[in-house]
Parts: sequence; C-alpha cells; structure tokens
Amino acid sequence: MLIAALLELKSRLMLPGQEPEAIELDAAEAGEELLARLLDAQRYGAAASHFRDRLAAESSHRFRSAPLPPALRRASLVDARAVYEPATLAAAIGELLRAPEPIDTRHIPGERVSLAERLAHLRTLLVSSGSFTFDEAVARGDRATVAVTLFALLELYRQGKLKWTQREPLGEIRIDAIGGERRRSG
Repeated sequence: MLIAALLELKSRLMLPGQEPEAIELDAAEAGEELLARLLDAQRYGAAASHFRDRLAAESSHRFRSAPLPPALRRASLVDARAVYEPATLAAAIGELLRAPEPIDTRHIPGERVSLAERLAHLRTLLVSSGSFTFDEAVARGDRATVAVTLFALLELYRQGKLKWTQREPLGEIRIDAIGGERRRSG
C-alpha cells in the first residue's frame, strides 16, 4: 500500500503542467494516513468477500425484473385493483419457489461409455493404422459415444498425440498420429 502511494505521488510529479502539491506530513501523520488506507482496503476486501460468498450461495437462483405489460402501463389506480385474493397469490408464488422433484431416468436404456474406454479405443486405432476417419472411430456408436469420442480426441490433440484435417465443410474428418503414437515398421 505504501508503494502504491509512493507510485501515485511519483506519477503526479512526472505529469507536465501540474504543480506538485506540497506534502506537509510528519512521520506520525504519514503513519496514520497509511493505517487509515490499510483499514479502508481491509474493509473493502471484507465487503468483496462477503458479496462473493453471497453470490456463490445464491448461484442457482437468478432473477430478472420484467417490464409491466403494455395494458397496465397506462392503467389508472382504480383499474389496477387486485384480481386474486392475497392468500391465493401467495400460495401460487410458494408453489413456484418449491424445488421440483428429481427426474427418474432409470427407465432410459443405454450403455454408458467412459472417457478412459474411448481414449483406449483411439490409441488402439492410432497404433494399429496411424490414421483413421472420425466415422471409423465412432462406428455404430450412439450420441453419447460420439460426444465422448470427440472429447477424447480433443484430449489427445491437447497432448500432441494426433492432428486432424477436414478438406471441406461438413466433409470427412481425417485423424493422423503424431510422433510416438504411430506404429513403427521395420
């Protein structure tokens, strides 16, 4: 904090056209000023931490205000009377705020494919042939298999094990091994 104050003072002295302000602080006053600035910084930090914690605690709930419907924007106070009983409105709002029951997905058939399985499959293809198409990598796979295979390809690309090319939009995607992934012959 002291360094920041000194940098601010130095930058003010370096600006053209401004007269440097006379600083008449003795050591005790300078210490008090520094302490006041440190306490301010601590208060701002505590407030920021409080708001960060509140935002994290309420991260699953976001609200937005909507404008009044056009018909109510020009309504008089007499026309804008309550349509529902307050208890009925409160019950309806209470129902909206209640968390829904979790959805049971046990009845949905489907095999689960893991990232480790798809990585092993892709490494096998790279070692055996050194090159293959995306369609060959996901042959007879469902949508989940295609998605996990794409993620596995991105991971191998990030590791520098493969590259891919696509000569035209929506065309065939060719995957080639880089370096040690290709089987060496001879």
